[in-house]
Amino acid sequence: MDHNLSHTISLLTRTPATLNALLRDLPEMWTLRTEGENTWSALDVVGHLIHGERTDWMPRTRMVLQFGETKAFEPFDRWGQEQESEGKSLGQLLDEFARLRSENLSDLRALNLRQEDLGRLGRHPSFGVVTLSELLATWAAHDLTHLHQISRVMAHQYREAVGPWSAYLGVLQCAGHSSS
Repeated sequence: MDHNLSHTISLLTRTPATLNALLRDLPEMWTLRTEGENTWSALDVVGHLIHGERTDWMPRTRMVLQFGETKAFEPFDRWGQEQESEGKSLGQLLDEFARLRSENLSDLRALNLRQEDLGRLGRHPSFGVVTLSELLATWAAHDLTHLHQISRVMAHQYREAVGPWSAYLGVLQCAGHSSS
């Protein structure tokens, strides 16, 4: 499927409400536990999404539009949420994520991007030349990756409790990466 900006925005708009419905007011057993050492909890993932809203998607979009491929994006700190989340409750993080996402999508819509804008080039510090379309499509796929991750981390808490049914629960067989 080709990238479609209106479809991307449609998905990105739903992520905060999805996370809110899934996570708000759950016992900490669901939201603070991880899959083991150097893996993330649901709270960590929400913090990571906030960090991305502040430092990744729209800042990079603006860089593509302003500098093209002449200036590389700042490298993304994949552990930057540790400072973003410090001392905050999950409810506070969910509210902050919803606010930042709403602001970013409002800013994205205000750019009035045309099809030819989506083909504009930027420079990723590791991948080299990328298009604005690829960046925006990645924003949506990134959300889906972390929704999947949260589901997997939460299911992991019952990996032993489900007994033999674990053989039929794909979420318990997934070997995804918790910190990405």
